[in-house]
Amino acid sequence: MRIADRTVLSWALYDWANSVFATTVMAGFFPVFFKEYWSAGASATVGTFRLGVANAGASVVILLLAPVLGAIADAGGARKRFLAFFATLGIVMSAGLYLVAHGAWVLAAVVYALAVIGYSGANVFYDALLVEVATPDHYHRVSALGYALGYLGGGLLLALNVVMVQRPAWFGLTDAAQAVRIAFPLVAVWWAVFSVPLLRNVREHRTRPMRGAGHSVRRGLKQLAETLRHVRRLRFVGQFLVAYWLYIDGVDTVVRMAVNYGLELGFHAGDLLLALLVTQFVGFPAAIVFGRLGQRWGPRASIFVAIGVYMLVLVWAARMRDTTDFYGIAVAIGLVQGGIQSLSRSLYARLIPPDKAAEFFGFYNMLGKFAAVLGPLLMGWVGWATGSPRLSILSLVSLFLAGGLALWFVDEEAGRLEAARL
Repeated sequence: MRIADRTVLSWALYDWANSVFATTVMAGFFPVFFKEYWSAGASATVGTFRLGVANAGASVVILLLAPVLGAIADAGGARKRFLAFFATLGIVMSAGLYLVAHGAWVLAAVVYALAVIGYSGANVFYDALLVEVATPDHYHRVSALGYALGYLGGGLLLALNVVMVQRPAWFGLTDAAQAVRIAFPLVAVWWAVFSVPLLRNVREHRTRPMRGAGHSVRRGLKQLAETLRHVRRLRFVGQFLVAYWLYIDGVDTVVRMAVNYGLELGFHAGDLLLALLVTQFVGFPAAIVFGRLGQRWGPRASIFVAIGVYMLVLVWAARMRDTTDFYGIAVAIGLVQGGIQSLSRSLYARLIPPDKAAEFFGFYNMLGKFAAVLGPLLMGWVGWATGSPRLSILSLVSLFLAGGLALWFVDEEAGRLEAARL
């Protein structure tokens, strides 16, 4: 299988398509604009609480829906249809943020939460389609290609949007607020256009005849109960999921708390945004390189390398003194962030039964959405108990240590034999 195959590229382009939502909307503009425009007049703590409710609400919905949706998709053989439905929801809601009026924080929160549900729901079926476009020996390379294109696409549009906000007159805009509002429909258009190749070129093999929606729901719920039993029977899948939940909690906490940590140390917000761009563009070639490392060393060994780098980065961050250190850390994270994500996905794909990929990836995505729970709590408690933000960031090393230890006991070959016998 060649990476240049049309089907593979079409699948990977969906990462290029939807990553702009994660970078421009989720990580970039929505949190700031929500506080300063839609929650104008409210205190900073109230604005933070409202934003937290929006994020938590969307996360809870996805947490509950992900395994059910995966089971339904496998039962009906309709992964592309479900992906199209949820992607459309995310696209429409992203564009809809442009229409939300100043001060309408409730509507903004609801529209944003629906967009996150669309983004996250579509990813359940996108991940499950990996088994349709690649053979097991190529999962890691194809998965890495998707993450690499995601980093590049997300970074390119984010860079354009940042320039629009900083220099609105160059684009015929009145001010930065108008530039931010326009960024939301730009994300929607980008996401929609680059989703077309997957929908047109990726063919799905139906495992069962298509039935009515009600039948699919009932069959899906029944299959979900079966999957719970399957996970208990697949020892190495269960061990991997425990390991993944621990170390990906550390990864997601670094992503979500890095800006806050930098501000606590007195760094300028502009430097933090630039560091985000650095991470995106370094992540593009690095994800490709990690895919090749996965091909040569195996995904499990390469994940260990990424875990080791993260632990060193956290020690570095605890001793950080100036912006030079911060940019160095941004580069280091960019080198391994896409790799640990893509190779985790491909290793998991090799451990599960291919004909039950969507339901098993439902569990996988559920854990991913439930990540960044232990990490922020751990950082908050250590920071409160010691009064030191440096010790709080250092505490995340424990998550990577625990995740690496759990991963040590995952035997890939034995896991593949278990899946084949199921």
